[in-house]
Amino acid sequence: METRKPFDKEEKNLLTREEDHFFDVKSVRSIPASIQPDFAAFANSDGGNLYVGIEDRKTVGERVIGFKTIEGANDLLKLLLEDTNPAVENVDVEFIDFGARGYVLHLSIPKSPRVHYTSKEECYIRINASTVRIKGERITQLGYTKGSFNYERQPVDHVSIEDIMDNSHLERYMERIETGQGKERFLRKQRLITKKNGENHPNVGCVLLFDEKPQASLDTRCAIKVYRLRTTDKEYKREYLEDMPDTINGPIEDQIYKVIEAVEHILQDVSYREGDKLVRRRYPSEALKEILVNAVIHRDYSLNDDIHVRIFDNRIEIQSPGRLPGYITVQNIFDERYSRNPNIVRLLHDLPNPVNHDIGEGLDTARNELKRAGLVDPEITELENAVLITIKHQRIATLEDTIMDYLEENEFITNRIVRELSGEDDVNKVKKVFQKLRASGSIAPEDEKANPFDFRYRLKPKL
Repeated sequence: METRKPFDKEEKNLLTREEDHFFDVKSVRSIPASIQPDFAAFANSDGGNLYVGIEDRKTVGERVIGFKTIEGANDLLKLLLEDTNPAVENVDVEFIDFGARGYVLHLSIPKSPRVHYTSKEECYIRINASTVRIKGERITQLGYTKGSFNYERQPVDHVSIEDIMDNSHLERYMERIETGQGKERFLRKQRLITKKNGENHPNVGCVLLFDEKPQASLDTRCAIKVYRLRTTDKEYKREYLEDMPDTINGPIEDQIYKVIEAVEHILQDVSYREGDKLVRRRYPSEALKEILVNAVIHRDYSLNDDIHVRIFDNRIEIQSPGRLPGYITVQNIFDERYSRNPNIVRLLHDLPNPVNHDIGEGLDTARNELKRAGLVDPEITELENAVLITIKHQRIATLEDTIMDYLEENEFITNRIVRELSGEDDVNKVKKVFQKLRASGSIAPEDEKANPFDFRYRLKPKL
């Protein structure tokens, strides 16, 4: 076990950081049995950092109160490292010497390929800043996911550690998180180095985060393609493309910001006809951001495909390589949490003002933002080897309400206008709503003998 002095600004960072999905602090006065659930939860979830010897943020006065001696942590370490069942492998243990204030125990806990229980035979997972006990079927589901292949930890043997350390992206990242570690130590501590044939190499996660051109360094495609398609059709053709797709490369944090900017730029000119008026499409920017971030950080990077963002006249489609990970399904995706790339998720989340601010809450946030804007929930479809999320410019209001509201301010309405207003693309569904309103005496056709494609309805005059 290593003992060291605190890095420059480390104390400030530890005392100001909020507890979250990857970070927790405990008092030395906590009984060991009360800390073990947090330790097991990090291992069962996406890994994290646990510091013992720091009082919580509610404490008034000195918050760094560590162990008086290193030996004072022996009982706790025995419980965590030996009595957690099974033992968690590759835990990095160190003591930070704060002088007269004592030794703070720092445990860097990796995401484990096994399911772990406390000495009381209880199983826990981490959900945001909470440690939650799970039972029964939920433990079974967790066990199924533990056998999944972790591509982000695979070595990239034609990229050297020196290539990454010489890169400005790594240097800028370390400056932003204000770490005093050396570059190689940082890469090792953050599990961004994987050994192959006795030699250390940057792994896939490391290359995606810090390589100048990960798309050239990796054997699989990992760019983002953005298309503008001038159509509302379900199936699109090449002639609908406004321009050649924009291909976005670079480290994944840069990709995220560039794709958000590219999509927002295109949306400035996305409009549709509402009767005789040209109306601009408006999507809540926060919803778009959350769905785009989700696609980048949770995609399957082992698949040889890019992320595809297609902007139609009446919807946006975001297609991310890989089926839903672990135990996540279309039915539980808004309620459950699972990271396919936990190292990438954690390192992005460690940044100040991170792109993935709320771990596992992205799609739920997007749904809420769309609802506030009066739009329907995002539609999630699992394809053969990808996940497709569709953001429709479709109002929450019923088709009946849409028709009647429009006729309050306009002389007539057509099937096409209703579909443009609502985002509903089923001609027959709109036709049935017209028939229902006509039968109720609410509307009447303008001309019974009109061509079906020119059929228009008006409000029925009140007697």
